[in-house]
Amino acid sequence: MNQLTYKYQAVDAHGKRRRGVIQADNQSDAYRRLTASGMKPLKLVARSAGMARMRNGKVGVKELAHLTYQFSVLMDARIPIATGLRSIAEQETNRRLQEVIQDVATQIEAGYSVTEALTQHKELFGNVYIETVRAAETSGNMVKVLGRLAEMLERQYESNKNIKAALIYPICVLVAMILGATFLMIFVMPKFTAMYDKQGADLPGPTLLLLGVSGFVRAYWPLIFGGMGAALYGARCAWKRETLRHRIDAWLHRVPFLRDVLKGLAVSRFAHVLGTSLQSGIGLIEALEMAAGASGRPLLQDDVKKMTDQVKEGGRLADVMLACAYLPGFARRMIAAGEETAEMSRMCEIVARHYDREVEHLTKNLPTVIEPILIVGLAGMFLVIALAIFLPMWDLGSLMS
Repeated sequence: MNQLTYKYQAVDAHGKRRRGVIQADNQSDAYRRLTASGMKPLKLVARSAGMARMRNGKVGVKELAHLTYQFSVLMDARIPIATGLRSIAEQETNRRLQEVIQDVATQIEAGYSVTEALTQHKELFGNVYIETVRAAETSGNMVKVLGRLAEMLERQYESNKNIKAALIYPICVLVAMILGATFLMIFVMPKFTAMYDKQGADLPGPTLLLLGVSGFVRAYWPLIFGGMGAALYGARCAWKRETLRHRIDAWLHRVPFLRDVLKGLAVSRFAHVLGTSLQSGIGLIEALEMAAGASGRPLLQDDVKKMTDQVKEGGRLADVMLACAYLPGFARRMIAAGEETAEMSRMCEIVARHYDREVEHLTKNLPTVIEPILIVGLAGMFLVIALAIFLPMWDLGSLMS
């Protein structure tokens, strides 16, 4: 049975007012637990799961990385965790994240561990973050692991930023192409067509084709935009279904250049999380599963599932990794060498840095790959439009002469 979370106000054995949160099966169980701990409950309110989800909305990776770095600094300075978190919350500009930090501090003051407090905000921090902190808290290696987590999140933010920056120009050009073509078909083509009809000219094929498209767009534009929205929604729903997600991922990996970017990002995240998890004291199988989940690629997750099954049966990681076709040879060799020398965490960091550079190089060259495609598409589209508009003019000129 899942326990519920209650906010309480109570008086302790020394007559001091206390407030915090407590987990219990129901309200009666919460009262019983507070009383058993020597406190007299004054107020007990169930925390709304819906409100918690709304408050725990998406927070940027950069903000989460900054929070993790600050957290590691206060741990290294041996400042009481709750006190340090409240000081971080006072300086936080993101209202949602500020509330989360304050809630985590309150739970720690109420006697919960750091991991238990973070688990209440699982949608924000995610499984990888929480389980890594759990292992670090158990092993007493919090400062170092939090520092690695912050670095990993910062690199993830930089990768995302580079990809978005590389896509801005192609997206702007594509949008301009669509808007320009739509304007010509809706507003320009009908005027030229009316003029040609008055002159009695026979309309050539390109003009008739574009005229038909223009009429369809003007008549059914609500359905067109509705269909585009439905297609996006359908794609999102399909990605949530495991079988369809695997098919979509396999298709994406057949696209040249995109395949290299997706694989580089996945291997980088896999190596980052695997190295950080192992350093924090998490077991090999659990670390592999967490790293595969963090990669975000179903194809890699399938391969890692096969690997973990063989490791559970007693196989060596260096041997079973041969069956992981998704991981490049360089990554497999380096991780296998790390297993042999008992330095897998360091080798994972080397692999992660290598593929971070690979992805950075690929994203910087992305515009040079897309530009020729856009130029050819733009030229072809406006050539068709120009022929559709001016071919009847030439016919009219020949008739008049």
